Amino acid sequence: MRIALFEPEIAGNVGAVLRLGACMGVAVDLIEPMGFAWDDRRVRRTAMDYIDHVVVTRHTGFDAFRAGIGAARLILFTTKSSESAYDFRFRVDDILLFGKESAGVPTMIAENCDGRIRIPMRPQVRSMNLATTAALAVGEALRQTQRLPE
Repeated sequence: MRIALFEPEIAGNVGAVLRLGACMGVAVDLIEPMGFAWDDRRVRRTAMDYIDHVVVTRHTGFDAFRAGIGAARLILFTTKSSESAYDFRFRVDDILLFGKESAGVPTMIAENCDGRIRIPMRPQVRSMNLATTAALAVGEALRQTQRLPE
């Protein structure tokens, strides 16, 4: 299982997702361009020393990313879906894709995904923080596939 971030804009969110990946044993793919420099100190400050315990792959764009994932399913988390992550059936080799903080992913990217699901939340709010959503998603996907770290 992997986490993929499409054009992330906030260094602190990426750092938090890297820390999540390290703790849960899940690799992280970063699809560029990013809204900050990779050596931004905010990434390391949020990820702390956990950054040394996660496999990170950077991709020059979505096409390069898609070309490198083989037959793995690409599962998009989006507020524009009506299918709940808790009703979806994950597989151990799924890639969980999250869009940029300000705009999600373009329609063309969404249409290239094998599944589009959402984390249920109250209708009065728009969205959760990227790292929070990734944590909920990874937790549910790993729970379903019984691949929780020990």
